[in-house]
Amino acid sequence: MPHFSPFRHAGRGLRVVAGSFIVAAGLMSASAASAEKLTIIVGGMEKQIYLPAVLTRELGYFKDEGLDVELINTRAGVEAENELLAGAVQGVVGFYDHTIDLQAKGKFLKSVVQFSQAPGEVQMVSAKFADQIKSPADFKGHTLGVTGLGSSTDFLTRYLAARAGLKPGDFSLLPVGAGNTFIAAMKQDQIQSGMTTEPTIGQLVKTGVAKILVDMRTPEKTVAALGGPYPAASFYVQSSWLDSHAEDAQKLANAFVRTMRFIGSHSAAEIAEKMPKDYLVGDKDLYIQGLAEGKAQFTPDGRMPADGPETVLKVLAAFSKNVQGKQIDLSKTYTTVFVDNAAKTLGN
Repeated sequence: MPHFSPFRHAGRGLRVVAGSFIVAAGLMSASAASAEKLTIIVGGMEKQIYLPAVLTRELGYFKDEGLDVELINTRAGVEAENELLAGAVQGVVGFYDHTIDLQAKGKFLKSVVQFSQAPGEVQMVSAKFADQIKSPADFKGHTLGVTGLGSSTDFLTRYLAARAGLKPGDFSLLPVGAGNTFIAAMKQDQIQSGMTTEPTIGQLVKTGVAKILVDMRTPEKTVAALGGPYPAASFYVQSSWLDSHAEDAQKLANAFVRTMRFIGSHSAAEIAEKMPKDYLVGDKDLYIQGLAEGKAQFTPDGRMPADGPETVLKVLAAFSKNVQGKQIDLSKTYTTVFVDNAAKTLGN
């Protein structure tokens, strides 16, 4: 009769249990990998031009795709771009024009979802200087506010000046951010004119601090100011990340395209109801008014507008020595593949 050893059988049991733990740990590891946190930096989350990022989170669309997304804020798009290039974040919600500017420097970014077909920006003029500055041609000798040097407001301001026949040394640019810092700079005469977005525009107009000089909140007004459609707010990533994270990119595209459809099918008031209360900056009616006036800037489906990239390149080439004379391959600055796939998944 074989000798029975409780220790031998116990050992076998331990091995089974241990094996179970290993399998479970492996499953947990795989699950954790699939839910890896994605960090997206936004060049000013409080700005209505970047509303789709926060709205997607508030609507729960990231979670619906099984994504763990963290949105972090920064003052200007140029700062967001630097974080992306440093590998600190996986994606940026910022202006598409950075993809062209950086390709000229040998760095490749790609817009995956296009949020807007107009900048949503307005060139404001201080009420104290409204009699002196009646068009961009009058920028000469004045200090103009931008969110940051190298930012999209910097690009657009310089283009407006160049289109009016001014040279770079004819005016000064001062980085003043957006929101309260922009308003303070205008009140304190640090800047006589400046470019900003909603809800700052509405606050400046309501208080009488500034007036609208050049409005780029709708496609029609943008064509008048810039000569064509200007795709602006977008979700972009490094091309190398996109090549190795196509599944994550598709899930993000699905979530963002759902949001663009939500924006297109709901009123400004309905959209405002979904936003965090502090984004309304204490004046819900004013926030809704600004959103209603600029809602046309958003694309209905996340798609790059026809001829949009060409307009952006033309704008940058008008003043940027970095872009002038460079061969820019626009096909490498954006893709419609993920938006197309999202449309198939969500239904046309």
